[in-house]
Amino acid sequence: MEGTTYGYVRVSSKDQNAARQLIAMREFGIEEKNIVVEAQSGRDFHRPCYLRLVRSLQPGDVLVVKSIDRLGRNYTEILEQWGAITKKRASAIVVLDMPLLDTRQGRDLTGTLIADIVLQLLSYVAQTERENIRQRQAEGIAAAQSRGVRFGPERMSLPDDFSYLAELWQKGKISSRQAALHLGVSYQTFLRRAKEL
Repeated sequence: MEGTTYGYVRVSSKDQNAARQLIAMREFGIEEKNIVVEAQSGRDFHRPCYLRLVRSLQPGDVLVVKSIDRLGRNYTEILEQWGAITKKRASAIVVLDMPLLDTRQGRDLTGTLIADIVLQLLSYVAQTERENIRQRQAEGIAAAQSRGVRFGPERMSLPDDFSYLAELWQKGKISSRQAALHLGVSYQTFLRRAKEL
């Protein structure tokens, strides 16, 4: 008996567009009710929609993704998930952008070997790209900070008498809570800013 074909569409955030993936799923012939769309990072597989979908897979079912990075971006976990779906669940996986990654019936030993090699290579590339993205983000933030760009909420300007009260606090003449109360700020804010003087 032929199983059900499911499509899994993943975008990293709600503002990303899933249209290209959805078009690919429809062109493959997947019924709308069997397409699962999820807005979650691909760094791991703790994704509620994905986990529900995998738990529902029966022997003979097929899971279709547009590209391997839509499945995930963690090398080890992609390989684990691939094995769990194809071996434990006895379901097939089809990666539309890479025809070699199609575990439906009719593959000989050489085809299976090639698919395994390609899977490992693409999984490695997906994780490397994720690490490169994080590194580029960190470099961009560091470069912006070196140019004086500040991240986070705008810092409040200090009242005119802040320095005077900070000096009194440093000399032990008032407590940080008294100074903060007078200034109308939290004592944590007072302490943090007083230590910067």
